[in-house]
Amino acid sequence: MTTGITILDTMRDPALFGRWFEGESWRAWRVFLAALFGLPMDADAEAIYRRHTGRATAPATPAREGWVIAGRRGGKSRIAALVAVYLAAFRDYGHVLAPGEVGTLAVIAADRRQARVVMRYIVGFLEGVPMLKQMVVNRTKETIELSNRVMIEVHTASFRAVRGYTLIGVIADEIAFWSTDEAAADPDREILNGLRPGMATTGGLLLAISSPYARRGELWRNYREHFGKDGDPVLVWQAPTQAMNPNVDPQVIADAYAADESAASAEYGAEFRRDIESFVSREAVDACVIPGRRELPPCEGISYVAFVDPSGGSVDSMTMAVAHRGRQNTIVLDLIRERRAPFNPSDVVTEFAETLKAYGCHMVVGDRYAAEWPRERFRAHGIDYRVADKVRSDIYRDLLPVLNSGSIELLDHPRLIAQLCSLERRTARSGKDSIDHPPAGQDDVINAAAGAVDAALTGITRSIGIGRLCGPI
Repeated sequence: MTTGITILDTMRDPALFGRWFEGESWRAWRVFLAALFGLPMDADAEAIYRRHTGRATAPATPAREGWVIAGRRGGKSRIAALVAVYLAAFRDYGHVLAPGEVGTLAVIAADRRQARVVMRYIVGFLEGVPMLKQMVVNRTKETIELSNRVMIEVHTASFRAVRGYTLIGVIADEIAFWSTDEAAADPDREILNGLRPGMATTGGLLLAISSPYARRGELWRNYREHFGKDGDPVLVWQAPTQAMNPNVDPQVIADAYAADESAASAEYGAEFRRDIESFVSREAVDACVIPGRRELPPCEGISYVAFVDPSGGSVDSMTMAVAHRGRQNTIVLDLIRERRAPFNPSDVVTEFAETLKAYGCHMVVGDRYAAEWPRERFRAHGIDYRVADKVRSDIYRDLLPVLNSGSIELLDHPRLIAQLCSLERRTARSGKDSIDHPPAGQDDVINAAAGAVDAALTGITRSIGIGRLCGPI
């Protein structure tokens, strides 16, 4: 494929992508791409560039990385796909690829389903242009092999999975919604750190493109460090929906602002949310973790309490935690059990019931999941299932002072720590706070643990006559 053609040329050429990018509604995106690839701009384009980058001088060279913070329905996925196809099909990598080596264009999102949104646009561009369709050697749901030794692939957002590839480019889709906690299995920072070496020999481009969310994570960090910096090879572009796509009905946006201004300012205004903050600091959590303690065995003379977070077995984990009150009213988390989907719920209830009996628990607290199903299954094993009086958000709220005061001993359990640190406090328009996991996040483990801690805090064993509260361990 000829390498002299620019990405803007492909957008204008009716034989390539011109039919999909007609009209002035794509004007702002053309300016962004000119800035990203170091292409010339006219005076009007430079005004748009200054407005959305906070910079005074247009770049003369291509960016090493592009970070786009744009509102919903602004055309992000189509532009991401355009960049991916341009990098994969219109550039020659023969001089940087060793014999037998393949260049990979990776499309990564918080999950594979989200990544396939961009992938569908990519397929549409390749299939819709005859000269590009001829380059497709093989295609599956998540990979496209081209005749120029380039693979376009959907990749898992995992710092382990992205290592070892020769990358010609990376599309990091909706990166604001990747995990941001350093204790998580795949924090956004580690994923990007794993990707960058793969682009070192190819001059590959990282394009991170997303609606904004909370003021944390790599999107927020790059905005703070690189927005408005002339000459910076990391280009940050911030623009509301209507600036990038004037065809969006303004009434839809106005209605969204009227319903929830904080949410709409992020979704359509491309502003980082100020009503969402971390629930608890990592420092407070670390101070409560007992290093190396994975689990405590049952002990004579201690009254234990337990909480279960049921699941149907197809999607979410089913979790259980056991806790007790220790010395000087310190709450001790003794055990966490998690069974990840898929599983047979009845088998897990049997397993959990045996563990509960080992700790002398003939009652377990849980939420209102699936009406009578958990109660019936636990009752069949001699365990009384009691529905929690509090909703999840209130259980988390009452956990916070225990954490901040250091009045709890937590297990050294990576998923517990990661889920606890990722909890978010949101303030509604009414002023009421709620606490929950982030979008696409999980809280099955911390929900069970917090429920068990709450049961120990409220002395629920006393109210049902199981025995005295826990003594010293």
